[in-house]
This record gives sequence, C-alpha cells and structure tokens, in this order.
Amino acid sequence: MHEAHGGPPALYRTREALILASASPRRRELLAGLGLHFQTVPSDFEEPPLGDRPMDEIGAVAASKAREVSRRFPRAWVLAADTSVVMGGQAFGKPENPAEAAKMLRRLSGRTHEVLTAVSLARRERGFLRTQVVRTRVSFRHLREEEIQAYVRTGEPMDKAGGYGIQGLGAFLVQRVHGSYTNVVGLPLAETVELLMGCGVIEPSE
Repeated sequence: MHEAHGGPPALYRTREALILASASPRRRELLAGLGLHFQTVPSDFEEPPLGDRPMDEIGAVAASKAREVSRRFPRAWVLAADTSVVMGGQAFGKPENPAEAAKMLRRLSGRTHEVLTAVSLARRERGFLRTQVVRTRVSFRHLREEEIQAYVRTGEPMDKAGGYGIQGLGAFLVQRVHGSYTNVVGLPLAETVELLMGCGVIEPSE
C-alpha cells in the first residue's frame, strides 16, 4: 500500500480500494504525489508489439492489463496504463539493448514524434471498464552521435518507450512538448484524475 507521509497536505483522498496495475516507478510516484492510497499489483498480461493502428492497439493493451488484475481483485478499482512512442506510423517500445536504444534516438533526433498513453479503469464486480488514450507531441533537438552514446551509457533509456525519460536525464533531448507533460512521463494526470473522480474512486481532500 502506498501512502503519503509528511510534506504538504494531500490533494485527494481515496474513497474506495484502488490498485495500480503497473510496475512503473514513474506511474507510482505520480499517483502517490496526489496523496492517494493504493496498492501496486503489476499485470501478468504479455504485451504484444504494436502494429499499424497504435491508437486502437495501445488502448486494447491497457484494457487487457486492467482486466487481468481485476479478475484477481474483482471488488477493487484497477487502474492500468500503457505508453508508446510513435513516429511515421512506427511504434517505438522499450529498447532490448543499448544498440537498439541508440538507433531509436537517432531516428527521433531533430524530429517530432507522438507519445500515446492509454489509461484503463476496471472493476470486475460491476462489469465496468473504461479506456482513454491521450496523445502528446514531443520535438527533439538535433543530437550529436557523442550525445546519444553518452546518454545510452547512463542506462536510463533501457526501460522506457522510445529510449528516453523526459523526467530524468532525457530532458536534455526535448526542445518542445505539445500537450500533457505527465503523459510523456507515463500517466496523464489531468485525465486520470477526471476518470477516478468521475467514478467516485477519489475526491478532493478536505
């Protein structure tokens, strides 16, 4: 269970049992920063590579993650998400090795790509499932090969879609962000809060 301790007062409080179906520390930190209490239960769903319809496919992946965990916890609200980088009709997932990370960064250098994050909320007991896909455009500066190699050596690209983390060292890559910044981190907070509040899972703290 994740709870806020110390610091400023919590923005929201959790009204009903909430599970984050993700192992991502970034999603965990974003939710915990709102003051929410939740349990983390990563999904066992095997993610397929995205094809030529990434908007539809990424939504299906997030929904499958939420359903898988919801089967184990039918009376809890289950929040799942999936993020991918897309450019020129090609989806960039997490690189499998440093060479692939460097190849991704060369492709993204000096160009604008889209970051898609699908957010799904499920509650099996009620037969509830809702999914939303949020899109953000991100423009990279032109990168020197030495910069790419130095960044790959840090290891940061290896567990991130597109091979970079905007909230970490990868911020130096980004020239402009058009849309939700937290969407690029891995969880669009504005849309997630609206979804959770709309379903009565959370409410503003008194």
